[in-house]
Amino acid sequence: MSAQPVHGGTADRPRVPRTIGGISHALRGSRRAQFFAELLEAQQGPELDGVLNAWWGRAMLDTDPDRDRIRAAAEAGTLATTTMDEVLRRRRELGVQ
Repeated sequence: MSAQPVHGGTADRPRVPRTIGGISHALRGSRRAQFFAELLEAQQGPELDGVLNAWWGRAMLDTDPDRDRIRAAAEAGTLATTTMDEVLRRRRELGVQ
């Protein structure tokens, strides 16, 4: 199974570059300030990697073109959901462990 981007970007060029600049550009206002505050406190190595990974995920969510539609559906209780059993069943059918 390969990961395919849902919106924008490709595997080698994601919608939000996994860099300090890419992440900060995708974030707005106080979220950008919070990112830099955590970044400036992190020590080089696993701690810094963790900050970058967490904020890259948030930046990807913030720039998702379907974000507003998904949020509205979630708030209205109409967002499609599935169970973990269903996810596992689909993975077995695809031959993914």
